[in-house]
Amino acid sequence: MGQLSFFSAEARQPCVGDLAGLLCGPGQVLGFARGRAARVSVGVDSGARGAAVVAALGERGVQARVELVEESLQVTTAFRTDLTGLAGQWLVDGCKSVPDGFALDGGVLRLWALASGRWIESGYFLGLDPAAPDTHEVLRKALATSGLPSTLLAGKAGGPALRVVGRRRLERLAELVGRAPHGVAERTWPAA
Repeated sequence: MGQLSFFSAEARQPCVGDLAGLLCGPGQVLGFARGRAARVSVGVDSGARGAAVVAALGERGVQARVELVEESLQVTTAFRTDLTGLAGQWLVDGCKSVPDGFALDGGVLRLWALASGRWIESGYFLGLDPAAPDTHEVLRKALATSGLPSTLLAGKAGGPALRVVGRRRLERLAELVGRAPHGVAERTWPAA
């Protein structure tokens, strides 16, 4: 095995800032009490994925739970003061927006893949927020800056999502996100 990338999820300690990965996908952040607390939530497609996201958040010191909201599964944190910085960066006039100069690293990519990543044919898809189309192109550029050029796909093509294809790109993605967490299905985790 080669040397780990400095930006790999396994090269540094998990941190609260990694929750930005949930916001890259379909996650939402909500401020409360005039910016003194915030919470993050993300819809997931299965109980197993929800449990894996809850475990990953626990590794970052953030308690969360899976709940059924309007017939869909949601992973939701409590309102916390240490999430206000994330809310301040990602909310502009109450709308989700990618922060200026946003850079992806392994921890952020790991949570993005965990919440909304999946294999479709020979490509790996990172799900995007259908309610925040202004974030799609900015995230595509951020992904390219981290060495992962991708294609933006609309809803009819399996999106909205960013599709990463090619052996070297998929190897880079697998290196950045690290090993699959316990209980995560192969069809949802990047591999070379």
